[in-house]
Amino acid sequence: MTDTVTITSGAGDLPGYLAVPASGSGPGIIVIQEWWGLVPHIRSVADRLAAAGFVALAPDLFRGVATTEPDEAAKLMMGLQVSSAASDIAAAADQLVRSGRVPGDQVGAMGFCMGGGLALLAPTVSPHIDCTAAFYPAMPWPDYHPAWANYSGREALVNQCEGDIPSTGADIARYAAEIAEHGGVAVVETYPGTHHAFFNDDRPEVYDAAAAALAWDRSLAMFHRRLDGPF
Repeated sequence: MTDTVTITSGAGDLPGYLAVPASGSGPGIIVIQEWWGLVPHIRSVADRLAAAGFVALAPDLFRGVATTEPDEAAKLMMGLQVSSAASDIAAAADQLVRSGRVPGDQVGAMGFCMGGGLALLAPTVSPHIDCTAAFYPAMPWPDYHPAWANYSGREALVNQCEGDIPSTGADIARYAAEIAEHGGVAVVETYPGTHHAFFNDDRPEVYDAAAAALAWDRSLAMFHRRLDGPF
């Protein structure tokens, strides 16, 4: 089942795309968009998670705006306030927990590019976000300063593409060290020969099927280990 829902956030209400497995319940995952907006690729990720037994909610952080133009996407990303995005992500986690469709009060997050940076932030902004899978995260905002101390007892998996290492590798390594220093777990997996957005099968010029499958399997394994419970 899929549906468009409204998420009540301190930054203002926003739409979201909800995908629910046939069973009607399962571990909850927040899916965080790339800089293009809540485009078909992100909805397809939510659908894939639902097919795998998860309840997936993708908040539309741009509130209905989407683009296929890189220059416009960059403007949308840089115009995003991290504090507002954090409020929206926390609100999505609250909504999943209150839905009655997920076990307990813990959910995960998964994000890509811009959404990967926000997915790495996610466990610091809500007590309900236990773990996260950040795909080739981008963290370009001056106000991106996660409270790594909030990672205590939580876990991050960073699916890093080899092509991004010169630009983001040092930051990711530093963030992983800070997460570990504060009692969290941070695993960084690098996929040799890959380019940014290697998971996006709507972009054949960079898509890497083998790396995408491995990153997906690793992410779902973490979510099952951390979030599975009685329904």
